[in-house]
Amino acid sequence: MTNDATTPGPDPETRPRLVDPEPVTTAVVRGTVAPAELRGFFDGAFGALGRVLHEQEIAPESAAFGLYRGATGEKLDLEVGFAVGREVRGEDGVVPGRLPGGRVARVTHRGGFDGLGAAWESLAGWIREQGLRPGELRWEVYVTRPTPDMDPRDLRTELNWTLAD
Repeated sequence: MTNDATTPGPDPETRPRLVDPEPVTTAVVRGTVAPAELRGFFDGAFGALGRVLHEQEIAPESAAFGLYRGATGEKLDLEVGFAVGREVRGEDGVVPGRLPGGRVARVTHRGGFDGLGAAWESLAGWIREQGLRPGELRWEVYVTRPTPDMDPRDLRTELNWTLAD
């Protein structure tokens, strides 16, 4: 069976692809956090972001994201935030940031957050299969906002990994 305009195929977002996004201005909370402390860090960051963005009359222009620097280890160097239309004034731990532009490997993970580690490993393997090298920055865009009563299978998280030149 072929995959043409009349035959629906698998969701193309769940297949890795190369993209060239433009840099994006962000408002973020930065931290170095142990994996076990991630949930608390995200919750605190979103509270501060909500207050500061509201006070500065800045509306988020994207779903929330988490940007990670370097290798995964005992501590994670990360930023949690939103894309914004203008630079935020630093306040209450919220500072201006930027999502990088340039060549990026991207895929959408369907399912709960507990599957993100395997999804990142799969994306890293795909990058290597393409003869490319992963860069130092990677970020998750939380396309579906989680709620306590939702089925985790309904979550969508976009994974983005910069590529080394």
